[in-house]
This record gives sequence, structure tokens and C-alpha cells, in this order.
Amino acid sequence: MLKLGEKQVLEVVKKVEFGVYLAALDGDMQEKVLLPVKQVPDGTGIGTKLEVFLYRDSKDRIIATTATPLLEMGKVARLKVAEVAKIGAFLDWGLEKDLLLPFKQQTYRVKAGDTPLVSLYIDKSNRLCATMNVYPNLRQDSPYEKDARVSGQVYEISDNFGAFVAVDDLYSGLIPKKELYGEIKPGDMVDARVTEVKEDGKLNLSIREKAYLQIGEDAEKIMELIESYDGVLPFTEKASPDVIRRETDMSKNEFKRAVGNLLKNGRIEIKEGIIRKK
Repeated sequence: MLKLGEKQVLEVVKKVEFGVYLAALDGDMQEKVLLPVKQVPDGTGIGTKLEVFLYRDSKDRIIATTATPLLEMGKVARLKVAEVAKIGAFLDWGLEKDLLLPFKQQTYRVKAGDTPLVSLYIDKSNRLCATMNVYPNLRQDSPYEKDARVSGQVYEISDNFGAFVAVDDLYSGLIPKKELYGEIKPGDMVDARVTEVKEDGKLNLSIREKAYLQIGEDAEKIMELIESYDGVLPFTEKASPDVIRRETDMSKNEFKRAVGNLLKNGRIEIKEGIIRKK
């Protein structure tokens, strides 16, 4: 069987002036694909077995190549945007015909020169295309353990789950919704801490430090916020979690810990539902 987007070993079954025709070793001999003459290795004859990659040429015909593309089915890779057209972006993947990345498969809009992380898929017209929805092809066998520091790119934001991250452009990671702080969007690079290695090998991440390390940074952030309110913050830790997160990008517990730190160090006072700088 001929497989688009994959490397496979095929056998030469016919020679013609413009190349050779290949067929699967255990498939239907009527299903053949052309390997153009400029791709045919010296000494190739009937019965020669060649490892080739199958894709579609500029006329949408399945064709073989001995060249190694930068991306294969089931894998992920960063490919450079050669140009952007009306139907999407075209990516340089090392073959004569550029690879289409349709607009509907972009998790953020790319421009010429960008290098988005993508996977391959076969569209409804049986053509190879690229997608930035790489989740199915990210690996779950990372070498990282709990508390390890990692970096990766956010490739998708889910209102229900959080931010999906391609750690090292290889491994499946998630910043859970409750751990999201600030303005994070698809395409952003993040440094994070592994909070859990799940049974299936996927990584849960946090972009914040452990509480005892984060508390000092949070305290300083609150002081800056108080300064922006002319020394008086018009709410305390008794405010709703939504208000606290909106104003500080902290959870209620994180806010309480930081305020407690400031009180302990005599930098603030709390009176009548407000926090005042001393």
C-alpha cells in the first residue's frame, strides 16, 4: 500500500525515459508511483528496492522522492513560512513543492519568516497539509521529573483545560487553567516548572515558583500595585477570588500569603477594608 507523508521501501517495477515506477513490496502491482529520473540512483534496475517519501506534486499527482523532508507523518517540526497566500501559509519543508498550512489550521496567524511548530495531516482532498494542532503527535516519554525546569511553546489555549505547551518542541505539557497568570497566548514561549508527571507521561506545568519561593516576588508585586493606587489598595484578602485574580494575577491563597508577608515585615497595615502602605 502506498502511504502519503511517510518513508517506505518500494520496489522498481518499470523503467521509463522520465524515471521509474515503484510499487509496494506486498501490495497491488497496479498501484504504482513515479520516481522522476533526476531522483533515480545510479545502478537502479527492475527489482531494486528504494526507500522513498510520497507526496503530491504541483499537479496533485502522487510522486516519490529520495529526498528527506523536514517533516513526516506522525512527527512535529518547525518549518519556515515561505509566503502567505489567500488560502493559508506555505512552508518550506525541503521538497520542491511547499507545504500548505491552511488558515483554519493555524492557532495563531503566521507571517513570512516565522517558524511555527507543525504536524502533517491528509485533508479531505487527500492532500498533505500542515497543522499547528500538534497535540496528537507530541511524545509522552520526556526525561523530566517533578520540579524540573522546562521551556516550550504554547500552541493552544483551552477555556476548559488551560494552556497546552510543546515542551522542547517534543513533549506534551499543560499549564492547568488554575495555574494560568497574566496574558499567555498561542505562540508564546514559556519557562515553567513540572508540577506532575501524569501516569500517561504528559506533564503538568506551572509558570510560578513553589509558594515559599514565590511569596517574595508576589509581595513586591502587591507593593507596586499599592503604589499605583497612591498608597492605598481598595480591597483586602476578603475580596472575591475573581477580583483578586483580575487585579493581581494571583489566586486568593497566594494573595493572602503575600499580604501576610508584608504585614509581618511592617510594610503595610489593614484598616476598614483597605490595605495602606506604611
